[in-house]
Amino acid sequence: MAKKVITFGEVMMRLSPPGYEKFSQASSFELVYGGGEANVAISCAYLGMKAAHVTRFPDNALGKAATQFLRKHWLSTEHIIYGDNMMGKYFLEKGAVHRSSEVIYEREGSSFSLIKPSMVDWKDVLKDADWFHWTGITPAISQGAASCCLDAIKTANELGITVSGDINSRSNMWKYGKTMQEIIPDLVQNTNVVITSSRGIREMFNLGNSDDKFQDLAKQLINVYPKVKKVIKKTRRIMSASHHQIQGKLWNGQKYIKTDMLNITHIIDRVGTGDAFAAGLIYGLLHYDDEQALDFASAACALKHTVPGDVNIVSLENVRSLLEGNTSGAIKR
Repeated sequence: MAKKVITFGEVMMRLSPPGYEKFSQASSFELVYGGGEANVAISCAYLGMKAAHVTRFPDNALGKAATQFLRKHWLSTEHIIYGDNMMGKYFLEKGAVHRSSEVIYEREGSSFSLIKPSMVDWKDVLKDADWFHWTGITPAISQGAASCCLDAIKTANELGITVSGDINSRSNMWKYGKTMQEIIPDLVQNTNVVITSSRGIREMFNLGNSDDKFQDLAKQLINVYPKVKKVIKKTRRIMSASHHQIQGKLWNGQKYIKTDMLNITHIIDRVGTGDAFAAGLIYGLLHYDDEQALDFASAACALKHTVPGDVNIVSLENVRSLLEGNTSGAIKR
């Protein structure tokens, strides 16, 4: 039977100038929907898992359109809540060669930011799940979102469901009176698989120092939070906006694992690549050993760079083909 993953977080409208135009050149915008956690769920669905996303949309045509987008990509939407009237959105200007991408957010006062814990029955949502995933973006949006996320994590613990958190966040997102140092540790202490960075561990938990390597910081994190069983990092080297290299690293309490460096020379769209990595990791850890899971996550991440839009819609066959060394791009007949 297929494994089931549940994710929780905001889904926004993404508005981009056509191609690689700058905002000042645009006379129209291309529209897609996306949000870190929903991107993970969609990627898992395309890999053959059952997947559902929990969010709150405005009770209007935009909220219904966003719901249709999730359904189109194989997600169960039975636990979506509707209320208020504003959809979170962001504007993306895609970079090229030596020009970086630029993002402008408009999410304050969105329907999701006004969510309250009483709106979600997590025992019902998680009753048949194998995995729950959250990110550090969600608790940064509002106190209600943070409290709802904590309720979900604790319920998953009670039900024996594995919890993963992609906890990297940005301090300038926290605008409701709390800092990430006040909120994130409470969420992580009940999380089993943590995706983060060396900087994230130092900043959020006040652990280690600038000389410590990722492996050392991961050991310290597990010592402080014993429910954390694996700490994972995705390293990215940027040669230009169109040419990156990525590598996965994992500490499981006993062994330090890292993948070969994957070379990505012609980037189509790098938005959502971290979510593709997280989805690949979830699939991998549910089906393979740690080393194979990390390779799978890195391959899924690399493939997302070739897919326009926020979500990684590659198949299980696509990822396995790359893992087998098939990088020719030849037509499949």
